[in-house]
Amino acid sequence: MVTGIACLRIGIAALLISSFTQSLYAVEPDSTPFPQTFSTDTEQREADALKFVNGKLQVWQKRMNLPNWSVQVRLVRKSTLVPKTLGGISWDRGAMSATINVLSTYDYTVPVQEMLDDMEFTIVHELVHLHLSSLPRSEASRSAEEGVVNEIAATLIRLAKK
Repeated sequence: MVTGIACLRIGIAALLISSFTQSLYAVEPDSTPFPQTFSTDTEQREADALKFVNGKLQVWQKRMNLPNWSVQVRLVRKSTLVPKTLGGISWDRGAMSATINVLSTYDYTVPVQEMLDDMEFTIVHELVHLHLSSLPRSEASRSAEEGVVNEIAATLIRLAKK
């Protein structure tokens, strides 16, 4: 039997995906380039990654219909994040502002393309949380919400690559 909360989450997921697919064709193609050669200089690599995530933020903020929000993205060290996460978001609904923290290049040990894919996923994941920010939250619903947010973010990214 499907509970009321499950129905609500399914409905929100459907609305987000529907909204995204309608706006997908209205937004210019994703042209967030990343240098073909990834710098071995750690400071330059971090600067290049920051440009990349800021570009992805602009693209996904448009795609997800969040134009009234002032959202910034920061690259942060692993020690500042919740354990076992690659990012996080904090927001102020009244001011319509948010900050997304994305794991810094200094803490990635995977190949460059996998790192960039993770960074983009983190941005989309956190923007989905922003869409859900008006819903009531509790510690009991947090785990279920994470699962739903992961599925929505993965679906949106798959749709964008088609």
